[in-house]
This record gives sequence, structure tokens and C-alpha cells, in this order.
Amino acid sequence: MKIITDVVRVWKSLTKSEQRELNSEAMSSPDVGWRMRCKIIRNLVRGEGVATIARILGCSRSQVYRVAKRFVADGVDGLVDRREDNGPCKTDDVYVSFILTAVGESPPQYGFDRPTWTQELLVIVAAQHLGVRTSTTTMSRLLATLKVRHGRPKPRVECPWPAAAKTRRLNQINRLRENLPKGEALFYLDEVDIHLNPKIGADWMLPGQQKSVLTPGQNQKRYLAGALNVRTCRLTWVESDHKNSVLFISLVDHLLKSHRGIRKLHLVLDNFKIHSSRAVEAAKLRWQTRVEFHFLPPYCPDHNRIERFWKDLHDNVTRNHTCSEMDELMMRVNNYLNCRNLASQHTYAAGC
Repeated sequence: MKIITDVVRVWKSLTKSEQRELNSEAMSSPDVGWRMRCKIIRNLVRGEGVATIARILGCSRSQVYRVAKRFVADGVDGLVDRREDNGPCKTDDVYVSFILTAVGESPPQYGFDRPTWTQELLVIVAAQHLGVRTSTTTMSRLLATLKVRHGRPKPRVECPWPAAAKTRRLNQINRLRENLPKGEALFYLDEVDIHLNPKIGADWMLPGQQKSVLTPGQNQKRYLAGALNVRTCRLTWVESDHKNSVLFISLVDHLLKSHRGIRKLHLVLDNFKIHSSRAVEAAKLRWQTRVEFHFLPPYCPDHNRIERFWKDLHDNVTRNHTCSEMDELMMRVNNYLNCRNLASQHTYAAGC
């Protein structure tokens, strides 16, 4: 191959000292790029093919050819990194700040109809606003350096309450949690759906392959109503085939039986209709003063601490599951929740 012959010719024109130094740099230079270029030359001198060198060193064949041509043209000086001669860096602090701001917003705010960002669109927007045009490769490296990830947004609904009213209610609940009287307990309550047809979620896969999840086809559902104790981080739950007020009332009854030594239970819950039905109002007469409800503002799931518990349940059990029978799936759900409670018990006992 002519490129190998040319590299060997230039190599032989070097002094023995220069050859030894280049071999040494190929093994121990702290500069990764310089070390790579030295290794490419050393392997070409040994007679290795371009494709073989690219495979061994994990680089592209075009890089091998580019380094070889520069070595043939300028000798050892041709291996020096010349990027500092490209002019000032385009992705300076102003550019980085603009990209971070843009990624936190959406293209329509910059006059584009497309609802999501692409690397090409970020390049165009930055060029329009800053007058600096980069390549998509540079943008890709910049986003990776800034640890900007490509993920799924979280849907949310705006709380209809005035901001002051929402803040006031949340502050009341936070103060109660921080100054909970002795002999009283506070729980965050919510319900979760368990589907036999699994929720599909992201997973690691081999290149060029896509995993498949076998679903039973005919879906079945079970429902859990849970209460998370803010002091012990232990979950109390009940199970039902129906998501209604009966499920909610059975949870409160279970809490009262399992916490007989507690004078009063404070329950933080959302505004789902099963929490304020006529059946619940009738049950309050039976519960009397042992139970007090604290309703969160509408559409504020992030302020219900049990939501994270349910997310962990889906991540560890129900997402992409392979159970063909609902009983098997519920056994795994209950096992996970019991193990989680056991871990919380040890943590609480240790004073964490």
C-alpha cells in the first residue's frame, strides 16, 4: 500500500533518537490525541493495514489516512494538534448559556412550528441569535459535555388555585409534618393501578436489536390504596378489584386498627372523588376525631410523597413484567412492598 510505503520512507529519514522518542510518546504521553497519532504512525511503520489499525485503536480509517498524510508531508511536526490555529473557540460561555436557555424552552418560543428540539435546529437558532454557526457534530459534543439528555417530558396540569392559596395550603401541610404533636401520625395517601398488560419502559439493548415484551392481551386490573407514614417511611396498603370509596374506606379502617395507640391520624390526600363521596362522609361519623383529612391543591402530585413510592414499584415490578397471571403479578407486588417496608424499618431503627 502506497501510504504505508510513504510513511516508512519518512520514518527512516528520522534520527534514531526521534524514532525512540515517538515510540515512547505512543506508550506514555499524557495527551490522548498525541498518543493516538503516534500509535497510528508506529503501526503503519510495522506494516499494519489501515483497517486493522482503525479496529485495534478504535478510530476511523479516515483518521488513520489523515494522520499518515500529515506525517508524510511534515514529518513529526505534522502530528502536532493544529486546532489552536482554527481561531477563537465558537462555543464560548455566551454560546453555552444560550444553548442551556434554549434547551430549557421550546422551538415555538423562537419562532419555529416544530415542538421539539433537534441538534440541527439548535445550530440554526444559535446562528440566528448569536451569529455563530457550528456543525451538528460540535453541537452533539457540546450537549454531551453539558450532560443534556434526550428524555421524555413529564405531563402536568396547571393548578387552578391562585398561587397564594396553593402556597398557603402546602405550607400548612409542611408545618404540620415538621411539628407533628406527640401521639399523632401523618400519612400521605394515594391509589395505584396494577395492570396485567405491562407498562412499557426503557431498558438497555444490544446494538441493532429491540427487546420485546410478551403481553397477555386481555388486560386485568387490580388496585392498591396505600398510606405512607412520614416518620417511619413504612407503607400500609389494601388491595381491591375496584377503585372506589370502599377501597379508600377500607384503607382508613386498616390504618385505625394497625395504629390503635395513635391518638389522631392526619391523612394528606388528593382531590380524587372517592376521597369525598357520601360513603366517606358517612364513615367520618364512625371515625370521629381520630381521622383528619388534609387535601392537597388540585393537580399537585409532586407534593404527595407516596407518588415516588409508586414510581419505584413500577420501576422494580410492573414495568416490562413477564407475568401471565394476575395472582403472580400481585405476589411480586406484595413481596416488593414488604421488602421495602423491611428496609425502611432498619433505616428508621438506625435513626436515619
